[in-house]
Amino acid sequence: MAISPRYSREIPHRYRLEATKFKSGKVYLPTRYICPETGDREFEKITLNGTGTILSYTIIHIASDAYAKQTPFAIAIVETDEGARLTTQVVDCKEDELKIGSRVELIFRKVMEEGDAGIINYGYKAILI
Repeated sequence: MAISPRYSREIPHRYRLEATKFKSGKVYLPTRYICPETGDREFEKITLNGTGTILSYTIIHIASDAYAKQTPFAIAIVETDEGARLTTQVVDCKEDELKIGSRVELIFRKVMEEGDAGIINYGYKAILI
């Protein structure tokens, strides 16, 4: 079976939390080759430690077919300790436990399946710590 280009492109950041850190100190996940704020092209690849803080969140009650069985579920914007911002699902908690400023850890979980007989995509989701 052939691996989809999208799947193989996302392995470094979904599986290993590989990010880009520019000279300016800005950190991006997934990897960028040009800093969108400064235009800087000098960077180093870093691996995030997998912890961060919730900046904002929402509860999804009506979702696309791929996620309909999981509703309701929480989606949050998380800023990692290194400064990267990402959007991720928050799992294994009740809605009333979520708060802006809560600490989270990124864990490895099943994210979705591509079609009925497609590839199972894994990646990160967040849990409260």
